[in-house]
Amino acid sequence: MNQYEGMFLLDNQVVRADYKAAKAVVIDTLKKHGAEVVAARRWDERRLAYPIEGRLRATFLLTHFKAGPNAITGIRREAELDERILRHLLLAVEEIPATELELSAAEGEDFAPPPPPADDAVDREEPLVVGTPDAVDEDVVSEEVGVGIIDEEEV
Repeated sequence: MNQYEGMFLLDNQVVRADYKAAKAVVIDTLKKHGAEVVAARRWDERRLAYPIEGRLRATFLLTHFKAGPNAITGIRREAELDERILRHLLLAVEEIPATELELSAAEGEDFAPPPPPADDAVDREEPLVVGTPDAVDEDVVSEEVGVGIIDEEEV
């Protein structure tokens, strides 16, 4: 059996609803194809460089597992078909870092991801319309982060 590292980008709406169920999606996929999961943990929640399936943020789940070379094709196929997995990357590795085993064990059964950042609590499916209660006043935001908004005429 070969050793692999897998990074899975999970839909934040699924993660925020139930982290354990979202993590189980990946773990069950790996086990279904005969992989032995050595470590799996939440790596981070990040803003995406570009929208993926309309999502602006995703939770990264880092996994380390052992599997036969034939299992990888099935894992990739299932990850591509599952709407809860936005992207995935599987790499063959020589060894699994000891720190990953510790970090995965530290996550534990009672782990709950931290709340989303205040500036991006909810992924937006549609752009906000100015003048609606959900629209953000740009001047207020710019004062909070210390950035001024410059009009093209001022430049």
